[in-house]
Amino acid sequence: MGRMAMSAGSTRDRSPLLAVLSIGLAMITVSAAVYQNYIYTRLLDTIQRNVSRTEYSRACRDVIEAYFQVKLRVGMMLAERPGAAGASSGMLDIEAANAVSRVGAYGTYLANYRDDDVRYQYTQLTLELQRIVLAARAGGERDLDKLFAKADELFARMNDDCVRTAKAAPL
Repeated sequence: MGRMAMSAGSTRDRSPLLAVLSIGLAMITVSAAVYQNYIYTRLLDTIQRNVSRTEYSRACRDVIEAYFQVKLRVGMMLAERPGAAGASSGMLDIEAANAVSRVGAYGTYLANYRDDDVRYQYTQLTLELQRIVLAARAGGERDLDKLFAKADELFARMNDDCVRTAKAAPL
């Protein structure tokens, strides 16, 4: 009987220790869950920034491609013999206008991430390209470099902006 009394007493002595151990384990579990949530949130933030940076870089690449398509189409329009109006001339006009529209669309998308000055420059580039296509269609200036002088300056600024933004975007 003395032995039972001892074991009953020691069980009573362990119950506060068991409660402290349970509370300690619960605190460690909650702390681990909070830390895991923090790490997960940071991972999601990093993935989101990477997706945004990649999308912006892709749009920069696409606007560059569209710009050079305009330049190519206008060059082909200027290289055609004067007075040779045919289906290919009309098709080149349409393709050049389509490429200008693509520059405008991608430029608008890129400008949405920037301030008003950059938006204005992108709009000016699109308007200048439209003017160039119309001038090439009318048969005015035949020198591609002279025709694209202002557009090349605007494009260089846009390209510099793309590079600067891509480098500034954190990983």
